[in-house]
Amino acid sequence: MAREDADKDMAEENPAQEHQPDGETPAESPDTAAEAGDADAELDARIEEAVAAALAEQADSVLRAHAEVQNMRRRCEQDVEKAHKFALERFSSDLLTVIDNLERALAAVADKDDEAIVPLREGVELTLKGFLETCEKFHIKQVNPEGEPFDPQRHQAMSMVPNPDVEPNTVVAVVQKGYTLNDRVIRPAMVMVSKAP
Repeated sequence: MAREDADKDMAEENPAQEHQPDGETPAESPDTAAEAGDADAELDARIEEAVAAALAEQADSVLRAHAEVQNMRRRCEQDVEKAHKFALERFSSDLLTVIDNLERALAAVADKDDEAIVPLREGVELTLKGFLETCEKFHIKQVNPEGEPFDPQRHQAMSMVPNPDVEPNTVVAVVQKGYTLNDRVIRPAMVMVSKAP
């Protein structure tokens, strides 16, 4: 009986608890539910923003990686093309001394009318001609700029000579011919350049 009186007293003090089963809390008020809904909406918005930012960052990094791969592929293709194009550069540079020697031999016997030397001169001429034709097949070209304007990219000035007959900075004499391989200079022409008197 004492227990029933205690329960009755408690029920009178807290009428809302009277109808609640054991272990359950009373229902939330409408204001609390609205605040919780706003918090959930704000949390969802933040999550969506974070996901959108992460997706944008990933998309940007994928685009950058793709561009980097394309650039690398292009550079590799250019390197391979240059390797094919200029593979003979060192070899052709070494051959230039042979051409120079054949030209010197031809110059040494060109003025002599001795019948014994004529076959030698013709042989050297044919050898030099065949050599230059072979070089042309492999895109090795001779640069003989006599009478042309001086070009520091293709010519190397050995000296300057006063000459009133030509424009200043004109090549008046070629000391040693130059050569190009696929339009890249492998040896500049050594020249004498005119200057104003």
